[in-house]
Amino acid sequence: MIVTLDPRLEAALKDQANHQGLAPEEFALQLLRERLIVAAPPEPRDEWERELLEAARPWGISLPDAALTSEELYE
Repeated sequence: MIVTLDPRLEAALKDQANHQGLAPEEFALQLLRERLIVAAPPEPRDEWERELLEAARPWGISLPDAALTSEELYE
């Protein structure tokens, strides 16, 4: 597969690859792997895992910071 990049995207890719100490081609492949393969949701192996994954959905609420620490419990 051949992908043609616009000059601005190519420059950004080369710059980031240089900061990582990688060749631009290696860096592009690493990014694609991270975004396309690793980001895939896990497949449940049994009923328990299926139910757990179904419960782990964003429900549209935001917890306050105090709910995420144990500091408020002791006051």
